Amino acid sequence: MPALYLALTVMTAVKEANQGFAHRIDPCVLCSYEVDCDDIADLTTGQAREEFSVTREDMACAWATALGDGDRPASWSIHDRLRPQGIAGILVPSFASGAETEDRNLVLWHWGPHLPHKIAVFDPSGRLPKDQLSWR
Repeated sequence: MPALYLALTVMTAVKEANQGFAHRIDPCVLCSYEVDCDDIADLTTGQAREEFSVTREDMACAWATALGDGDRPASWSIHDRLRPQGIAGILVPSFASGAETEDRNLVLWHWGPHLPHKIAVFDPSGRLPKDQLSWR
């Protein structure tokens, strides 16, 4: 299922990218996004999770392991319940190794270049690659 995961801070992005290996990070591109997106469910509080029938366990599931085992990740059930309600994405705690309580991610299921779910990479200098050939 397509999803766009955006950390709310640079440090959270680093924690997510290195998966707990603070002393070494694989090469990656870190960029900012301009976000103007409606229909976001904030699941960072127990009250909000209860309202949307979401558990921390579902959010924190080992999705890569589940996929590797041929199983459907428990976190995908969150999408299944919320997307039909018009929810475009969720604000969630980070479950990366070393994450602090203030570390958050925006997970989007519906986004694009136009409102009300507008997401655009912030590249005012035009330095990011324009296509896959640029990465070679």
